[in-house]
Amino acid sequence: MESQLSAVQQSAIADINAASSLEDLETARVKYLGKKGDLSKVLGGMGKLSAAERPKVGAMANQAKTALQSAIDQRKSDLQVAEIQAQLAAETIDVTMPGVYVPQGRVHPINSIIDQITDIFVGLGYTVAQSQEIESDYYNFEALNFLPDHPARDMQDTLYLPGGQLMRTHTSNTQIRYMENNPPPMRVLASGRCYRRDTVDATHSAVFHQIEFFAVDTDITFTDLRGTVQLFLEALFGDIEVRFRPSYFPFTEPSAEVDVRWQGQWLEVMGCGMIDPNVLKAVGCDPEVYSGFAAGLGVERLAMVQSKIDDIRRLYKSDLRFLRQF
Repeated sequence: MESQLSAVQQSAIADINAASSLEDLETARVKYLGKKGDLSKVLGGMGKLSAAERPKVGAMANQAKTALQSAIDQRKSDLQVAEIQAQLAAETIDVTMPGVYVPQGRVHPINSIIDQITDIFVGLGYTVAQSQEIESDYYNFEALNFLPDHPARDMQDTLYLPGGQLMRTHTSNTQIRYMENNPPPMRVLASGRCYRRDTVDATHSAVFHQIEFFAVDTDITFTDLRGTVQLFLEALFGDIEVRFRPSYFPFTEPSAEVDVRWQGQWLEVMGCGMIDPNVLKAVGCDPEVYSGFAAGLGVERLAMVQSKIDDIRRLYKSDLRFLRQF
C-alpha cells in the first residue's frame, strides 16, 4: 500500500503541474482528492492492514494528501497570475495609435436660438413654463377672446382632432393655463411647437416653434412692453433696426407687429400688445387692478435673421452640409 500511495502521489503531482487551465486543475483535484478519487481508493484498503501497519500508512496518506493540496494551491495561484497577465496583454491599449474618430454633434439652429432667448429672459427674472400641444378650443381660442365665429380664427386654421381637440396654433394656451393657477405679479416665458394650415414657402411653415413672453402686474404700460422688446432684440442681435406697426390680435389691445431690418428689408419677427381685459377676466384677474403685456415670436424667423438663412425650409431638411455650418 505504501508503494501505491507513492505512485498515486507521483502521478497526481505530474497531472497537477501539467494542468494548463483552472478547469484542468479542478479535474485533477477531483481525480485524486475527490470522494471517489485515487487516494480514497487506496485508503479504502486500510481495513486489510494489521494494527501495527495502520498508523504508518495513515501518516503517509496524510502527508500525500497535504503534498497534493499544496501542489494544487500553488498551481492554482500560478494559473490565476498567468490568466491575469494574458488578459492584460490582450487588453493593452497602444496609446501611440490614432484614436477612433467620432464626429462631434452640433446644436441645431432652432434649439440654439431657443436656448439664447431663454437665457435672456431668465436673466430678466422670467419664469419658464410649458404646456400641451394638443389643446381644447377653450384654451386655444375662447379664453383668448376669439369669438366662435370671429374671422381671426381663419388666420389660425389648424389641425382638428376627434373630441373637439386641436393642435395648438400658438403658445398662448400656456399663458391662460399659467394665469389660471398663479396670481399676479408674474413674468413668464413659454416655448414649444405650434401648428397652422400655412402654405409652406421661404418664410412660412405649417409646423413651427414659437416663444411667448408675458407679464401681469399693477401699472404695466405699453412703454414697458416696448422697452422689453427693444432690450430683448438688442441682447439677441446687437445693434439692429426695430420698428413697431399697429396691428390686431383678439387677445391684446392695443396690438402691434414688430419688424427688424433683415437683408435690406423689413422682416416681421413678432406680434405683441397689452393683454385684452377680456383675457384677464377669463383667468380671474380684475382688469381694473391689473394690466399686462404679451408678445409672441416665431423661433425660425429669428434663427434666419441671426444666421442669415435665406429659406426657412433649410431648417427642416436635415441636410448635414447645411447644419455643419452651425
